[in-house]
Amino acid sequence: MEKKARIFVTRRIPEAGLARLREETAMTLWDRSEEIVPRERLMEMAPQIEGLLALPSESIDREFFEAASRLRIVSNYAVGYDNIDVQAARDAGVMVANTPDVLTDATADLAFALILTACRRVAEGERLVRSGRWKSWGPELLLGKEVTGASLGIVGLGRIGMAVAERAAGFRMPLFYTGTGPKEEARRVGADWLEIGELLATCEIVSLHCPLTPETYHLIGEEELGLMRDDAVLINTGRGGLVDQEALYRALKEGRVAAAGLDVFEPEPLPADHPLLTLDNCVAAPHIGSASRKARDAMAELAAANLLAGLRGGEPPARVC
Repeated sequence: MEKKARIFVTRRIPEAGLARLREETAMTLWDRSEEIVPRERLMEMAPQIEGLLALPSESIDREFFEAASRLRIVSNYAVGYDNIDVQAARDAGVMVANTPDVLTDATADLAFALILTACRRVAEGERLVRSGRWKSWGPELLLGKEVTGASLGIVGLGRIGMAVAERAAGFRMPLFYTGTGPKEEARRVGADWLEIGELLATCEIVSLHCPLTPETYHLIGEEELGLMRDDAVLINTGRGGLVDQEALYRALKEGRVAAAGLDVFEPEPLPADHPLLTLDNCVAAPHIGSASRKARDAMAELAAANLLAGLRGGEPPARVC
């Protein structure tokens, strides 16, 4: 009987993926769904395993790859893979794979939910009702921004950015985008290219969908926030590191930016005493962009398929390197 490859899964994922791994590998699971695997446990497993299924919360760095002498593949349960040192993986001859496409709609839905919530002050209203402070209907109660017809600037017109643009069509929003360069497919959604500075100065709503890289770290900082309109709303469902949170706090508190809707932070989880959480004009969600049952099941299946293909010496369906 052929010996099963030993793997480590760093967090419980939906059974749609775990079932295959349990059957086809010798799997060790860090079975604590809300607790990040300790670094020492990750490093303890490194020399023992041939495959790793990781989450964005784990740093899969050069130290790990140097310790993981038997490792053949890292399958990341996410579309982003900024938590993995891809060059170190290449140097070690280890494949890396991710889970694109399957979470596009769920994340675009959440981005648009944040747009609506931040613009129409839904979270503030919900808190008002629950606190018992709502006394009556009022002509000037919680006046917000209408989303219909508001200009939307998308930073990073990839799969998720395009899906957000498609949703914006129903709200008759003038569309603009920026990124590494103009894209032919932007014509399909009627989006016009602008340099990032012009986009920030023009658009009423700015939504971030670019990957986190050394070049995009703190892409939105003090200078960029200074370019934005004082009635602008910033949305981030990409990665927390895209935004300088301290600069954003100051801009929101001083009214230089009207509101923000954030699903990602630096660090995660965001400390409960972080200044951003004191602001009524900052909507904060706990990194739930892909948190639909359909998307998370599909991510689990794809992550498992990537891992098993790599262990067999084949081509993972969503290989990064």
